[in-house]
Amino acid sequence: MISAAKPETSLNKFEKFKAEKDGLAIKEQLEHFAQIGWEAMDKTDLEHRLKWMGVFYRPVTPGKFMLRLRMPSGILTSTQMRVLAEVLQRHGEDGSGDITTRQNIQLRGIRLEDVPDIFQRFQKVGLTSVQSGMDNVRNITGSPVTGIDADELIDTRELVQQVQDMITNSGEGNPEFTNLPRKFNIAIEGGRDNSIHAEINDIAFVPAYKEGQIGFNVVVGGFFSAKRCEAAIPLNAWVTPDDVVDLCRVILEVYRDNGLRANRQKARLMWLIDEWGVEKFRAVVQEQLGRTLQSAAEKDEIDWEKRDHIGVHRQKQSGLNFVGLHIPTGRFYAQDMFDLARVAEVYGNGEIRLTVEQNVIIPHIPDSRLEAFLAEPLLERFSIEPQPLERSLVSCTGAQFCNFALIETKNRAIDLVKELDESLTITQPVRIHWTGCPNSCGQPQVADIGLMGTKVRKDGKTVEGVDLYMGGKVGKDAHLGTCVQKGIACEDLKPVLQQLLIENFGAKLRP
Repeated sequence: MISAAKPETSLNKFEKFKAEKDGLAIKEQLEHFAQIGWEAMDKTDLEHRLKWMGVFYRPVTPGKFMLRLRMPSGILTSTQMRVLAEVLQRHGEDGSGDITTRQNIQLRGIRLEDVPDIFQRFQKVGLTSVQSGMDNVRNITGSPVTGIDADELIDTRELVQQVQDMITNSGEGNPEFTNLPRKFNIAIEGGRDNSIHAEINDIAFVPAYKEGQIGFNVVVGGFFSAKRCEAAIPLNAWVTPDDVVDLCRVILEVYRDNGLRANRQKARLMWLIDEWGVEKFRAVVQEQLGRTLQSAAEKDEIDWEKRDHIGVHRQKQSGLNFVGLHIPTGRFYAQDMFDLARVAEVYGNGEIRLTVEQNVIIPHIPDSRLEAFLAEPLLERFSIEPQPLERSLVSCTGAQFCNFALIETKNRAIDLVKELDESLTITQPVRIHWTGCPNSCGQPQVADIGLMGTKVRKDGKTVEGVDLYMGGKVGKDAHLGTCVQKGIACEDLKPVLQQLLIENFGAKLRP
């Protein structure tokens, strides 16, 4: 029998408050908190435990909370989108919505006293925010065109939903997985272009054939943190679709029971794999699973370059199309959300999909309605033909709403790429990712050009700046980029990026 290492007994402050009360217990106190107000709450409940229900206190906007939804595979209905818009309109003071790099939506400006009513509205339409923050499994990602892509290998929608239901007890909350050593990311890919960014997930399933049967090779341990960033490594395991949920459960149990908890900077899954070695980790998982894992298929089927899904595309269903709309850095407002819900109903079947690039897809548009859809005024705001640099822009929340961010990101990112698009002619896509701090929510390590917020000294003053990353690749043969230059003041960034684009990506100055 393989013996697993015993969990560490030294507890950091987070482990101590989790031991005092499970984060999910906060669910029964929401009505009470709404009545007494956020200023009267226990500090640990306010700043940490609320996150188990997807409610985030933000010191930079006191009294205005962020609310993070779970959206498996980034799929929602027009009815759900309309409810989110109504919540923002009614309860979101100066509110906005953000599409995240995990295919879900965050609402901003929410008042705590409105949360019980909001959750009742969510429940009626099948939305949940449970276990979407802190030491829980985050939104499960999948291909944004699963089920409609003519070239996909596996329709992963049901699998992704089953994994979420297992982890969250179908949205009711599941104490089995509310006390992981750290946050955890899972992704399931069914297509050929690695739309899920498998390499940055704690568990990722990538399609692969074995003896003529389609299943998944499994990679584990990918993550970003302020301390360390690592790409996922092969588990040397191939599983059928029927095995996916069980394997996720067992890996989570092994991580929950054996993960490192003394130092939160060394608590992600890869640190446990490092300590044990991948062979022991695999053996422990296999033993707990109760059956032998098949060795990985010799090759996976990720053999396409990454697609961004913007524009008009044929579906595998005859006579239907999906259209990808560019949402600049993923930010929209209540009226935008109402408009998206409307066009999804008028021209499609009411379905809306989100991508990890922070964009929106409207599927199931018949050929007969496509021309009218493309004439919608909404497409002037959310273009299907954005400028080259704007097209691939990704950004985290930034200092406007996030207290961890060292710099403002979204507005600065949009303004800067517009200036660069106006000054340069560029024919190839260039992925520029912004993140406000080393936590890397904007994923600069997977970008062609990544910009990580920092503070720099200039002319004797501390100003906002960035560290520059380059060389990240997504899709086929994905790998992480590295930091190539530190401490560039944001006000000096335009000529630096302009020169990089000319030297490395074939850009030319406009006359």
